[in-house]
Amino acid sequence: MKKLDLLTLGDELLLGLRANSHLDYLGGEFARHGLPLRRNLVVRDEPADIEAAFRDCWQSAVIVVTTGGLGPTSDDNTREAIARVLGLPLELDPAAEAAISERFLRAHRTMTDDDRKQCYRPRGAQLLPNRHGTAPGIYLEKDGKILVMLPGPTNELRPMFVNEVLPHLQEAGALQSSEAYLQLRTAGVPEIQVEQRIRPIVNKYPGLGLAFCAHQGQVDVRIAPGARDFGPGELKAIGQEMRAVLDEDFVCFGHMTLAEVVLEELHARGATLALAESCTGGLLANAFTDIPGASEIFLGSVVSYSNDAKVQLLDVPEIILAQHGAVSAETALAMATGAAERIGADYALSITGLAGPTGGTAELPVGTVFLGYTSPNGAWSRKVHYSGDRLTVKARAVHGAIDWMRRKLLKYQAVDLLAASAGSSS
Repeated sequence: MKKLDLLTLGDELLLGLRANSHLDYLGGEFARHGLPLRRNLVVRDEPADIEAAFRDCWQSAVIVVTTGGLGPTSDDNTREAIARVLGLPLELDPAAEAAISERFLRAHRTMTDDDRKQCYRPRGAQLLPNRHGTAPGIYLEKDGKILVMLPGPTNELRPMFVNEVLPHLQEAGALQSSEAYLQLRTAGVPEIQVEQRIRPIVNKYPGLGLAFCAHQGQVDVRIAPGARDFGPGELKAIGQEMRAVLDEDFVCFGHMTLAEVVLEELHARGATLALAESCTGGLLANAFTDIPGASEIFLGSVVSYSNDAKVQLLDVPEIILAQHGAVSAETALAMATGAAERIGADYALSITGLAGPTGGTAELPVGTVFLGYTSPNGAWSRKVHYSGDRLTVKARAVHGAIDWMRRKLLKYQAVDLLAASAGSSS
């Protein structure tokens, strides 16, 4: 196992101005390819701090990855600090200079000396193209070790990692070309219950690698070759055994989100989806529009925060609001029905509730959420309660709503597919 260290650079990380999303992303990607991180150091933009942290990593790790500090501003010091530690001069890369100059010309800007410093690389290194920004990445193999330097912006780092870094590391023999484990994603069941249900299967296969990762209403189970070195076919067979005992709590193999699973199910039916939400303020729609190609299935959403909006945009009867209130099973169902009819979708999902921190009552405490769902097979509502602060309640409500719809689709899968087939033949 090669030792891999990650240096995430930037004062904003230590000041709490930005979350360390690079650790989440890169840690997960490296683990998927059989090379988990040994550690992550978060370092200020000060050159002395960067030099000290990098020197420590370079002495003991085989691969060092840095993020941030490659841009044109005065606090972008990563390139220079690391070159000093390595004892390598910085050299201008003419191809990078031409590419950045051309990018600036298209934007009707003039390239300055500050911009030009992005075109320098340590001697012997190569620059990694940045198709979404100006700062190239840097890749260097030296003394049997590998250095990868990535830009800080997420929209630049992630494509560069997939398109440039992964191929380089795989060619160097540092990463596996396929995933190092098989992941089963579950939803709606605690980690301990997942383990209890699959433990008899795990016990049948001594030496099997097993790990759990719990996050936001989901538990991922990762099975790996382990000490016995199970092959891919064996892992898949073991995974199918686990899927059977997990039943409807099993979401998918791999890394699909609940929204992706729902869209895939609707695509198989040739069906469309509409949404209506109140307390979640658009987060439910965002979960679906984050997915490329969602427009083929997801037609639209209504954020009806006020009662007037519910009446005017979703045709929720005023008498329902007067008799039952905005946070009720009846209103949730009327919202879903209204969204389906107004937008013209086959399926609709709705959320209304009390995210807090105020507004609760003895009958409807803060965290009370009602879900509505309508489909060709019927319409349902559901009452749930979530603990936590306002943002947590909203996030859990979105997750719970989508998972509830996933389970409904699973339950009526055969009926829906038969109806879709009959519709297309007629």
